[in-house]
Amino acid sequence: MKKTTKINLVTAGVVVVLVGIVFFIVANPFAPSKAEVAAATPTVAENSHRLDVAEDEKVTLVEFLDFECEVCGAVYPSIEQIRAEYAGEITYVLRYFPIPSHQNSMNAAVAVEAAAQQGELEAMYKKMFDTQKAWGEQQESKAGLFRQYAEELGLDMAAYDKAVADPDTEARVKFDFDAGLALGIEGTPTFFVNDEVVTAKSIDDIRAALDAALEK
Repeated sequence: MKKTTKINLVTAGVVVVLVGIVFFIVANPFAPSKAEVAAATPTVAENSHRLDVAEDEKVTLVEFLDFECEVCGAVYPSIEQIRAEYAGEITYVLRYFPIPSHQNSMNAAVAVEAAAQQGELEAMYKKMFDTQKAWGEQQESKAGLFRQYAEELGLDMAAYDKAVADPDTEARVKFDFDAGLALGIEGTPTFFVNDEVVTAKSIDDIRAALDAALEK
């Protein structure tokens, strides 16, 4: 058999295999749909960060957020107000969703997660939003500034640096991000009340969803 003939046969064989794989993926009735993946993805995981915990945990407000997102920063004071208004009645869960196009969103999330490992999640979460205008929409890395924030909060800096450098810290952030993608999230902030996404055009929409869940 000629060499060119062998090459042509091998190429044809590869094409057939690839077509078969594509057909299997498309036609396979056992492949989960996006809706099925979303239904199987919990809005709150066992290791999710709960900033507030209600005694009965009947109602949970989950926010997928990006610390560099301007809308998240604008909504932040209202969310803090809701947390105060519903203190003791709702569980508030923070989940990371750093948008890739934001230069420092992952750096900020990693800094917050590193602080969380020292029990200072909420302090760093607030620090990020309180200072967002100082570092947001910058093209250069602000990891050094976030380290300064950690110092200002009195964190153990050796432990902080170790956490920031540890791939597991970023993996923890990506865990939330991947869950958000599975749930169909495309932007931030995205809110869920008891696993139901809230179409929030205003903060009153979130209040209404919380009130309805509390009344059930």
